[in-house]
Amino acid sequence: MKRIIALCALLACLPASAQNLTVGSKRFTESFILGEILAQSVGATHKPGLGNTAILLEALKSGSIDLYPEYTGTIAREILKSEERLGLAALNQRLQPLGLAAGIPLGFSNSYALGMRRKDAERLGVRKVSDLAKHVALRFGLSHEFLGRRDGWPGLQAAYRLPQKPRGLDHGIAYEALAAGEIDVMDLYTTDAKIERFGIVALDDDRAFFPAYDAVLLYRADVPKRFAREIERLKMLEGRIDAQAMIRLNARAELDKMPFADVAREFLGAQAQSRAGFAAALFAPDFGRLLAEHLGLVFGSLAIAALVGVPLGLVAAKQAWLAQPLLVFVGLLQTIPSLALLALLIPLTGTIGLWPALIALFLYALLPITRNTHAGLLEVPRGLLQAATALGLSPAHVLSKIELPLALPVILAGVKTAAVISVGTATIAAFIGAGGLGERIVQGLALNDHAVLLAGALPAAVLALVVHAAFELAERALVRREPR
Repeated sequence: MKRIIALCALLACLPASAQNLTVGSKRFTESFILGEILAQSVGATHKPGLGNTAILLEALKSGSIDLYPEYTGTIAREILKSEERLGLAALNQRLQPLGLAAGIPLGFSNSYALGMRRKDAERLGVRKVSDLAKHVALRFGLSHEFLGRRDGWPGLQAAYRLPQKPRGLDHGIAYEALAAGEIDVMDLYTTDAKIERFGIVALDDDRAFFPAYDAVLLYRADVPKRFAREIERLKMLEGRIDAQAMIRLNARAELDKMPFADVAREFLGAQAQSRAGFAAALFAPDFGRLLAEHLGLVFGSLAIAALVGVPLGLVAAKQAWLAQPLLVFVGLLQTIPSLALLALLIPLTGTIGLWPALIALFLYALLPITRNTHAGLLEVPRGLLQAATALGLSPAHVLSKIELPLALPVILAGVKTAAVISVGTATIAAFIGAGGLGERIVQGLALNDHAVLLAGALPAAVLALVVHAAFELAERALVRREPR
């Protein structure tokens, strides 16, 4: 098991290989599918569901990925911070200083839009975005990325003077929220497959706020030289996917519940591998890989946390003036939201995947280990320590022969708590391409597919129970061996 974990950690921390093209994708259905199509077309590695534009951009700059599917409007507004409507040539001119380039238009445009239930839009007489300003009571549910993008809610609200205060919703569940009447307005991608299925009308952008969002590939400037053969094969996809074709591909995933990889195989003319039901999703061929990656993240971070947390707890117990500052510091680390911490660590480490995930999990595991080490050492009776000193034992012998053995059950309880917490927290690491069982949860959220979501969540829950039981047994065995 140790060899498997070490191998997974080594493989995960490698940057995009000089011999193998690495494709990334964002965390929504269309990007998952396009990423699979690109990867399968040239036999590349696919790192799916890496998050939003900022994370993919950092991954490109650091070399963690080589290319990913993007949209011209997003490149102009979000990456280049330009309000102009830029063509492909102008985009490439401005991308050059960043060491990036865009090309190979896929053949369709996927613009942003705001949508409402058709019956509500007709009842209220809302046909265009500017009409929304007259209906202050409408409840907006917008995707988190749309809420923060320059070409999203901030610019749209200013352009149309919209008074509403939206709530953030994952795009995968917003359609169900709209259908259930929980919200009245959501942001759409115009190639979404669920627009017709849920009876939604896309409102007219009557002030032409949204730019053109033509689907292209965004890649590192050196990719055409390093992967000349692969780029030539990818050029065969140019213009092959029109808007209706993309809607059909999205429908195969979202409505027919077909796995992204199978949707891509079907598009490329290969036979899709049939998979239906929860059991098939749970025991899919990727189960072993995801489990090994998850174990590597958990136990890799736990080992580092134990190596750091136990000495910190020891220092806090021996130096009373340091105890509160140390414990407050490791406690504050727990208050940082996991996704925010991961996003901060990406530019600091210059990569996505393993290292930001390991550092984040290590920081979250510090508190229970440090606190329990401190508490366990303080519980050792002072009389025993005084007796040991009177017998002539050195401080090092007192620590190793008396204090640590007596504090061991409490220290192990802290390590056990950290391990169980890490099993659950490690699922978040999939949002930055670190793999693990969270990869299925990310895909399940994107599709609003409960079977795929449970196929990731259930093994993680079972793994937490197994880890807890294993530490219980290890604790009993170790404590039993210690002399009284």
